Amino acid sequence: MGRLPPYLFGQINALKDRKRRQGVDIIDMAMGNPTDPTPQPIVDKLCEVVRDSRNHRYSASAGIYNLRREMSKFYQGEYGVKLDPEKEIICTIGSKEGFSHLCLALLGSGDTAIVPTPSFPIHSYGVVLAGGNYLGIPVHDDAEFLRKVNDTCVNYFPRPKVLFLNYPHNPTAHTVEQDFFREVVAIARRHRLIVIHDFAYGEISFDGYRAPSFLATPGALEIGAEFTTMSKGYNMAGWRIGYCAGNEKIVNGLARVKGYYDYGIFQAIQIAAIIALRECREEARQQALEYQNRRDALLEGLERVGWTGIPRPRGAMFVWAQIPPEFREQGSMRFASRLMEDAEVAVAPGIGFGPEGEGYVRLALIENRQRTLQAVRNIRRAFTKWREEGKQPSTVDSRRQEGQR
Repeated sequence: MGRLPPYLFGQINALKDRKRRQGVDIIDMAMGNPTDPTPQPIVDKLCEVVRDSRNHRYSASAGIYNLRREMSKFYQGEYGVKLDPEKEIICTIGSKEGFSHLCLALLGSGDTAIVPTPSFPIHSYGVVLAGGNYLGIPVHDDAEFLRKVNDTCVNYFPRPKVLFLNYPHNPTAHTVEQDFFREVVAIARRHRLIVIHDFAYGEISFDGYRAPSFLATPGALEIGAEFTTMSKGYNMAGWRIGYCAGNEKIVNGLARVKGYYDYGIFQAIQIAAIIALRECREEARQQALEYQNRRDALLEGLERVGWTGIPRPRGAMFVWAQIPPEFREQGSMRFASRLMEDAEVAVAPGIGFGPEGEGYVRLALIENRQRTLQAVRNIRRAFTKWREEGKQPSTVDSRRQEGQR
């Protein structure tokens, strides 16, 4: 417990909840929690099968076969990857649960994993919870990332055991091409690395870009696995359903751990997920377009209020924005708290994703276009107030002077 830092997002959520109890309409862009409805065919199927008492029992921990078979068909159709639904796919309670339990299967005391930074907390602290250690490598420069992975495997002792990847990346929305994964496979073979790719945002791509699957890389099935989730593309976040696909030994390791921890996902939800994969591919594509439209509205609006230089993401459901220079000294946590107070907009502070995230905030594209534009207007109001009052960065300076006294 001593190695787990305070969960900073909990502080933001507590402030948000307090403001809402006071009747304040907070525009929530802090968490990647879809607000759009689950496609109707999925909901209708759940309503149908939930009435069947046969679905009220414990389910199989690995997931029902028909869903794993549908997932296999999905990978074959989308990425040209042939998977054995019996041995190379396992259902998970969302990708986060599966990822954390896989850490228990792969890592023990003294083992080391490489994690791209800044990182979604479970990618680094799933390793800690398993008793291992993680080494962070900055995610922004692909060539430099690959070079550092290779150098770490050569020079670090004990040699890293697992390489975790996440593209499109959370929180930065950084994306890669298939050639990047080819280099990853070559490095992994050279150094006997296990590679685990979190592909949670694989179906959310913009401007004609198509996020590549790690498993579609020649040799990937020999050394790794990939997590996917129904949460984002199908707006099924609260349903908690995802899956892990890939190397048979890795999938079996996760299955053994899960066999001790849970009795599987509610079977009615699994049956509804079959309908999602089978009938709602177009809805998922339309949802990606909706996120693209919100991205455009947000970036164009922030540009107008003087928040410039923000990269235009090609995937995921986030904008990763460096705090404007005039407000940067206060730090991401205070910047996010002040936005909540003065703009009534919730964002995720970059420090919550590790030290490399300091100076940034993450804005989730979950609010509709109208609410997104309202958020921009509120941010303009807050920036104007701060500039007029001159509270930045003198607030920080005054605190330092007071501490010195």
